[in-house]
This record gives sequence, C-alpha cells and structure tokens, in this order.
Amino acid sequence: MDSAAKDEMQPALSPGSSFPGPEWPEQERAEQLARGAALKWASGIFYRPEQLARLGQYRSREVQRTCSLESRLKSVMQSYLEGVQTGVWQLAQAIEVVQGTREALSQARGLLQGMSQALQTLEPLRERVAQHKQLQALSHLLPRLRAVPAAVSHTQTLIDGQQFLEAYVSLRELEQLREDTWAPLGGLELPVFQGLDLLFEALGQAVEAAAGAAGKLAREDPALLVAAVRVAEVETGRTTPLGQVPRDWRQRCLRALQEGLEQAHFGSPLLPAPGALPGWLEALRVALPVELATAEALVAPCCPPQYNVVQLWAHTLHSGLRRSLQNLLAGPELEAADAFALLHWALHVYLGQEMMGSLELGPEADVSQLEPLLTLENIEQLEATFVANIQASVSQWLQNALDGEVAEWGREHGPNTDPSGSYYSPMPAIVLQILEENIRVASLVSESLQQRVHGMALSELGTFLRSFSDALIRFSRDHFRGKSMAPHYVPYLLAALNHKSALSSSVSVLQLDGAPSGALAPVEAALDELQRRIYRLVLEALQAELQPLFADLPSRQWLSSPELLQSVCERTGRFCRDFWRVRNPTVQLLLAEAERAVVLQYLSALMQGRLVCRGADERTQAAERLRHDAAQLQQLFLSLGLEENAHCAPVLLALRELLNLRDPALLGLEVAGLRQQFPDVSEDHVSALLGLRGDLSREQHLAALSSLQAALPPSPRASRRVLFSLVPAPALAPASCLPSGSCARALLLAE
Repeated sequence: MDSAAKDEMQPALSPGSSFPGPEWPEQERAEQLARGAALKWASGIFYRPEQLARLGQYRSREVQRTCSLESRLKSVMQSYLEGVQTGVWQLAQAIEVVQGTREALSQARGLLQGMSQALQTLEPLRERVAQHKQLQALSHLLPRLRAVPAAVSHTQTLIDGQQFLEAYVSLRELEQLREDTWAPLGGLELPVFQGLDLLFEALGQAVEAAAGAAGKLAREDPALLVAAVRVAEVETGRTTPLGQVPRDWRQRCLRALQEGLEQAHFGSPLLPAPGALPGWLEALRVALPVELATAEALVAPCCPPQYNVVQLWAHTLHSGLRRSLQNLLAGPELEAADAFALLHWALHVYLGQEMMGSLELGPEADVSQLEPLLTLENIEQLEATFVANIQASVSQWLQNALDGEVAEWGREHGPNTDPSGSYYSPMPAIVLQILEENIRVASLVSESLQQRVHGMALSELGTFLRSFSDALIRFSRDHFRGKSMAPHYVPYLLAALNHKSALSSSVSVLQLDGAPSGALAPVEAALDELQRRIYRLVLEALQAELQPLFADLPSRQWLSSPELLQSVCERTGRFCRDFWRVRNPTVQLLLAEAERAVVLQYLSALMQGRLVCRGADERTQAAERLRHDAAQLQQLFLSLGLEENAHCAPVLLALRELLNLRDPALLGLEVAGLRQQFPDVSEDHVSALLGLRGDLSREQHLAALSSLQAALPPSPRASRRVLFSLVPAPALAPASCLPSGSCARALLLAE
C-alpha cells in the first residue's frame, strides 16, 4: 500500500492542533525549573567580568543546542502521533469485524433451532433404522439361535453324564453366540440365553464334586478327574467378557479337594466313644499314609504342578486332624487309656516313621513345621487327666492287694512260704509291679509324664505303707481284745516284716535315671516306720507271753532254782521259733530287739524291790543266778541265730559284780564302771540295784551314788544301745521324791 492510500485510510487531525490530546499537566512547572536552572548557571558563568567577552560564543552554542533539542522533540512527537493514528484505525476495523461476526452467529442460531425441530421429526426414523439393524443381525443369527434350546438341553445331558470337556466346549459356543448378539442388540440379552449362567454353575458344581472325590476318581476313573481339572484351569485362565464376574474355578477345585479329604476322614460330627479312641487313632495311622501315597502316586499326575497336591494333602489332613482333636479335648474328660493313647500317638506315632515321617513320603508331605496337633496346654491337660485317673486306679489296685493280704491274716493255717522256707506273699511284688509298670508306660510318652507318674507312684506307695501299718494296728488290737483271735498272729507279723524287706530291697526300681538321690527318702522313711511298728507289735506279743513269768522274779524261788528262767527261755524259744523264716538282715534286728525286750523285762523285775538279800550267802547266790541267767539267755539267742556282738544279756554280768562285791567301800568303783559301760544308767536304777544287797548303810549308799557324778566319760567301746533308759525307775514314796534331785538320793537324805 502506498503512502497516499495510507493517508486516505488514516483519520485526519483537526486543524490548528500540533498534537492530539490535552497539554502536559506539569509543563509549566518544568519550564519554571528549567528557567531557574538556566539563570543559576548563567549567574555562575558570567559572575566575573572576564567571562562577558565570551557571551557571544555561549549564545550561539545555546541556540544550536536549543535547535537540536526542538528537532528531536518534533521527531519523537511525530512518531507518537503516527502510532496513535494507526491504533485508532485498527480499532475501527475491529469494530466492523465484530459486528459482522455477531450478525453471522445470530443467523447460525436461527439455523440450529430449525435443525433441532427437524431432528425431532427424524427420531422415529432413527429407531426404525436401529430396529432394522437388529432384525438384520438376528436374521443372520436366526439359524443358530433356533438351535440354542437343543444345545442347552444337550449341554445339560453332557454335564449329567460327567462329560466335562464336551459340556464346556458347548457352553463356550453358547456364550460366544450370546456375546455375538449383545452388540447388535445393544446389550440386550435374549430370553433363550437366560439359563446359560445356571448351566455354567451346574458345570462348576459338577467339576467341584469331581475334585472333592479326587482320591476315589484317581483310583477308579482318572480321566474324569483330569477332565474336571482341565476345565477348571481353562475357565480360570480365560478373559471374561465385560460385565461378568470372573469364574475362579481353580480355587473352587482346591477348596473341594480339601473339603472332600477332610470329609472322608474327619467329617463325622460324632467323637469317638470312651474306650474307642485307640481304635480310631489306629485307623488313622493306617489310613493317612495310604492317603498320602495315593495323592503322590495317583492324584498328583492328574493335576497341574502348581496345585502341590502332596503338600495340599498333607496340610489338609494335618489341619483336619488337629481340629478334630481340639474338638475332642473340648468335650467330656477322657479316660486314662484314651488320654495315654492320644498323647503317645500325637507325640510319637504321628510324626514317626510309621506315618508322616515315613521315608517313602517326599519332602512335600513334611508337616513338622506346622502347628503341632496338641498345644502345650493340651498336653498339660491330658497329662493331668491321665495321672488323676491312673492315681485313682492305682489306689484301688493297692487297696485291693492290701485287702486280700489282710483277709489272709485270720486263716486257720499260717503264711505261705517260699522254697527257702521264708514267709512269702506276692503282695510286695504286685505293688511294685503296678507302680513300676505305670512309670514305664508313662516313659513311652514323655519325660514330664514319667516324672508326674513317678511322683504319683511314690505318693501312693507312701499311702499304701501307712494303710498297711494301720491295718497291722487294727489286727493287733482285735487280736488282744478278743474280737478276732488270729490263730497265727505272730507268723503273720513276721510275714509282714518279709513284705517290708521285699519292698525295701526292690523299691530302687522306682528310682528314675538322673533323679535326685533323695527322691525315695520319704518312701524309705515310711518303710522304716513300718518296720518299727511291726517290731513293736511283735515285742508287745512277746512281753504279753513273758509278763506272768517275770512277776516272780526276783524271789526266793528264783534264788534257789533255775526253773523260773528256764520257763522264760522255753516260752521265748517257742515264741521265736519261726523267726528264722524272716529274711536277713531283718531277722538279726528282730532277734536283737527280742533279746533286748527279754533283758529289759528282766531288769525291770530286778528293780521292783521284791527281794532284799539277807546276807552274804544270798548275795552270792543272787550273783550266781545273774551269771547263770545271762549265760542261759545268751545260749538261747545264740541258738536262735543272733550274733554274739548284738547281745544285751552281758549287762547281767555287770550287775552281778554289784552284788558279788564283798567290800562295800569299793562299790563306787563298780558303779563308775557300770556308768562307763552303760551311759544311760541313772541313780534310780543304781539305787534299786544296790537295794538288792541289803547290807549297805545310808552313807555307803550315798557314796556309791555319788561316784556316778565323778565317773569318767563313757569309753568309746561302751554300749550305744538304749537299755536302762527304757527300764522304768522303781516306784518310791511320793513324799521321798524331790524336784531338785533324783528320788533315790532324796529318799536316802530324808532317812
């Protein structure tokens, strides 16, 4: 475009105006500031007279500068005015374009309103077109759709006939046909396909049922199991159409495998009846390894490797068995045999080589890392139940054994004997066998159960020994009171000693390996107490036999004739004639106790003050009688088998010296010697013995007694057996007994 044309298009400025727009608001102030600055500069320059000569030069230079500034200002203003002029022109053009666009849009709006009305008139035509397309699609699919009912019926027949692969192929074809009709029909499902999902579910249930019977099918019809698994795998792996929930038939198969296996072995809600648990466990011991072998040999080849059939089988059986056992323990308390069978089976048989630990099974069947069949609480509960029931049974068995033994005590014939002639009864062997057998059986389960049963056995043995002791006391009381006279009272007491000896010699079989050495101490203490009780009963019977004979000792008849002690020896010999049937070393202890009992009765009779010697001849005669009696008693018990070093009769020889001594002044030495030999002799005993002499004055008597206090300590070889302390002191007048000293010394001082 040339400048002339451009000028025509640009708007003209109003005449007389140098530039558009209002004046600069601060122009006047700017001019004033400029004038002030110029005056200040001029006054500074021309302040000196010599500068006035150059005024013309300054004027011309300023004129040039002013012209230059004006020229530059004109140029700038011209450029500004041209830009404003161009902008105004462009705005005018834009207004024209906008106006044209507004008119065009108004026309388009009118056209659109007319088209919407036209579209409404075309809507029925559109629907007819869609229906035409659907009818056209259905016309092409009509032959196939007519065959759908027959295909559905055929598929149902295939499912009923367990032809899973053919049924699945038919269902997939039907499903594909349904998908082909969805798009043309806009997602509308034809009524002919309404039963298709039910057919799929029926096939899924049939596949699931086949998987649940996998063990049976693997043996009888493996092809059917393979077909069911293949259908499940194909259906799980395929992509489902939009809007359908994926059918995870693989998980259904796995669940069916587990449920079928649990149902086969643990499906019964009825728990084993009391006493039937061992049989149930034995059946499982046989069945579970067979089931695992079947899974490994037959079922696993029919399934994909990712099924881990053997591991699935082992874990399913383990979890089902564990759940059944927990239900069993939550029910009524088990009997002892059931509790033992369950403990032994769960702790030893289940993981042993007979079952899950069999070398024939692969590592996939390992269940050792799973939760144990029995928790610690279960084991504690079963052990407590077993021990409680066994304790009741053992208590009853021991009581029955004791009752049977007690029933024999009143028989007309004596106790039974063994080939050596010793009294014998099977009761000790029965008692120990019962206890030992229970401890041994408990050791088959666990060390903790063995320790529990061991403690129970020792407790029951202690209770049995106390009951045995109480029965002997009742036996003795009834015998002496005449309620039940036992024809063989003493022989059965001697037989009881042999029972005790048998128990003592064999009780070590109850000692556990590694148990503390004092574990049997309570039982041994009870056995010792039983032995002392039997000794006491035997000796009481012996004393009852001899007491009438010792009523006349000492006496004048005793001094003159040996018949009195001869009768004592004869009766003692008859009483002790069966002692040889008691086993060693008990017979030695029994003979020693019997001999001591006779000597004690002898000493007790001497100290009753029935005889006082009238002279030296009677003292000599009494001394000889003591020597003779001591020899006779020694001879008696030697003949009965008592070892010589265990005799107490030599005490009579020591007493003989007190009577045989002719010089009373030397009695102190004899008394001191007596104290050294028998430390338990007291002043009352010595006083009673000195009273037999009949020749001592009060001073001599006191002097002899005082020697007891001055006597030397007992010699190491002195008798340590209790003797004089068991002899009752002679009964003196109460007025003669003072609290501050012995009755004998008080009586002599009072005289």
